Amino acid sequence: LFSPRFRSLEVYQQLVVLVMTYSFQEPLEEEEDEKEPNPPLMVPAADILNHVANHNANLEYSPNCLQMVATQPIPKGHEIFNTYGQMANWQLIHMYGFAEPYPDNTDDTADIQMVTVREAALQGAKDETERLQLCERWDYLCELEMVGEEGAFVIGREEVLTEEELTTTLKVLCMSAEEFRVLKEQDGWGDKREEDSLAITNIPRLKESWRQLLRDSVLLTLQAYATDLKAEQDLLGNKDAYSKLSWREQQALQVRYGQKMILHQLLELTG
Repeated sequence: LFSPRFRSLEVYQQLVVLVMTYSFQEPLEEEEDEKEPNPPLMVPAADILNHVANHNANLEYSPNCLQMVATQPIPKGHEIFNTYGQMANWQLIHMYGFAEPYPDNTDDTADIQMVTVREAALQGAKDETERLQLCERWDYLCELEMVGEEGAFVIGREEVLTEEELTTTLKVLCMSAEEFRVLKEQDGWGDKREEDSLAITNIPRLKESWRQLLRDSVLLTLQAYATDLKAEQDLLGNKDAYSKLSWREQQALQVRYGQKMILHQLLELTG
């Protein structure tokens, strides 16, 4: 197999796909976070199990062996499902070529690009002075490493995965000029910083200015999609039309639909 005459880009790509889709990787312990990731392992038999978020088994690692262990009673004749990790649909389709249909993937997420929040804030500015102040605050957030040009705020179905970053961004962009002046003079919040919880259930209780900025950011994010939520719902509800889609188109539809459902949930909570 590894003779020079068999080496080619095609063979390399096939091997990479094989390892990426069928290998296991032992997770690091909390105290080992600074270490390099463990190398991938090929585990025959264990790699035939499919993934779902609501899995009923998982692979357990020990110094002497690997065991696939049931996490709940599995009735005779029912499929055994492993977990590939807490993965959003976009990660599943990227790594493994499939997505879970809504609402099965409880680990699904939607991204709001950080620069989209900046754009939403600038669109709401009343004059050039306010726009310049917002740009100054954005630069301050960049210095804090809370935002970046390529970053995204990650929203799950039940929680904001980037809660600290989004909370800080909303707070700084929405504060008054006097509050921002004091913040800079104090060189940040220090140990006395008070957090406004961004748990999904708490979003309706956020300050009105925060909710408005978050809502405007969601609307801009939804505008980036080629189709709206109703079009996706109609396609999913039309079995004939859905069956005519290719496998890739069906999986991409599931990814988009799950993301839009999360974003529309945010619209309801910020309305």
